[in-house]
Amino acid sequence: MNWLKLAEEKKEEIITELQKLIQIPSVLQKDLATDDMPFGPKPLEALQHMLREGEQAGFTTKNVDNMAGHIEMGEGEEILGILCHVDVVPEGNGWTYPPFEGIVANDRVYGRGAIDDKGPTIAAWMAMKLVKESGIELSKKVRMIIGTDEESGFRCVDRYFQKEEMPTIGFAPDADFPIINAEKGIASLIFTQTGSPETETIQFFQAGKRTNMVPDEAFAFVFGGLITIKEKFDVFAKEHGITGEVAPQGPTVKVLVHGKSAHAMEPDEGVNAAIVLAKFLQTINLTDHSKAFVDFLVEGFGEDSRGHNLALNFTDEISGDTTLNPGVIHYAPEQGSCTQVSMRYSVTYPFEKKLAACREVLKQMSITLDLGSNSAPHHVDEKDELIQTLQKVYKRNTGEEAKLLSIGGGTYARVLDKGVAFGMLFPGRKDVAHQLDEYVDIEDLIKATAIYADAIVELAGKNIEAGEK
Repeated sequence: MNWLKLAEEKKEEIITELQKLIQIPSVLQKDLATDDMPFGPKPLEALQHMLREGEQAGFTTKNVDNMAGHIEMGEGEEILGILCHVDVVPEGNGWTYPPFEGIVANDRVYGRGAIDDKGPTIAAWMAMKLVKESGIELSKKVRMIIGTDEESGFRCVDRYFQKEEMPTIGFAPDADFPIINAEKGIASLIFTQTGSPETETIQFFQAGKRTNMVPDEAFAFVFGGLITIKEKFDVFAKEHGITGEVAPQGPTVKVLVHGKSAHAMEPDEGVNAAIVLAKFLQTINLTDHSKAFVDFLVEGFGEDSRGHNLALNFTDEISGDTTLNPGVIHYAPEQGSCTQVSMRYSVTYPFEKKLAACREVLKQMSITLDLGSNSAPHHVDEKDELIQTLQKVYKRNTGEEAKLLSIGGGTYARVLDKGVAFGMLFPGRKDVAHQLDEYVDIEDLIKATAIYADAIVELAGKNIEAGEK
């Protein structure tokens, strides 16, 4: 079966389907969440849209508590799971193209979610349609499981698997090709500083909305002379190549700094506005409590995203370096400070030992460390049949060897008993997930659709399972 040819024939439909999904701004809406809309109306709308598409195409669908759902085809005792998500991170500011329109330009589709994870979701969905239309018999159920809270904690699939059967095998089209068989652990670390009864130089400091994103903006209200602070900032901005603003804000001066957003799995791809602002604030005279706050940010994260100064650093051959992203930072004198950090830690990380060592270091800084959440690392052995099969599929469709990878990001593969991340960012392509002007190359969208169709047949096709070619 020439899946690439069949996918190319569906090119316009694939693009249109992706545009419709991008046009639903399915960002978590905490303020609008209810029992019937657990993550707000827009994530639910995106889920309902996909389930409706499945019903109209003749697939079996199910909605699980408006948190997740599935689209299913095939028969059999075993299940091949394809785990996707339709929620997205906030869009941020400064887009060239509107983030929720799905504009086609430069042979790309632009929009929040284009590569994470709406583009891959549509590629997998269209692959299922191609397989169904081909008439190939399946020996397993093929179930696309759709979540709506992947970017904010996996509550959707937690609920789903409380009520639905775990797939026998599966993959998540939500990362990189060729195959990711190792995902680092993801822990939320909360660093806190007690409040101060004194009048402090820094009256307020805020940065970030999500721990899984590098903050692209940070601001602070400080006491001090406007002219002096502005002169210092202009020098600092030129020296560090950053932009921002200094303006009066009542009795204080507001200092705003722009950074560059990136995914928390590799903080060095971005510029953390909070750390830049903290470095600038070190150049002005600060009261003790304010100084302790910015010194902690700079010493802990200023020159190193690997946690060396906090005794959290670790690396292994399976998954590489442990990384730290201070993604949400808040300071107010009476409340103290709270710095929420996403730590992506290596597969063999000695977790308790490293946290204990970090707490010893923090005693000198008057900072405490608490563990917010922790998702253990995920690893599938390279000799597993699932890996071997997907390697064969990838090589057949690309002509390239399917090298095994590890990532610091967390995909739904980690919730499967046996699952991997399988695309759809191809080698050599820039990773623009969570960034401004996020896009997917249309060529890649079509190619991934073909690969996923081939993978479905290899993993669940009746003739393939029987050894027939």
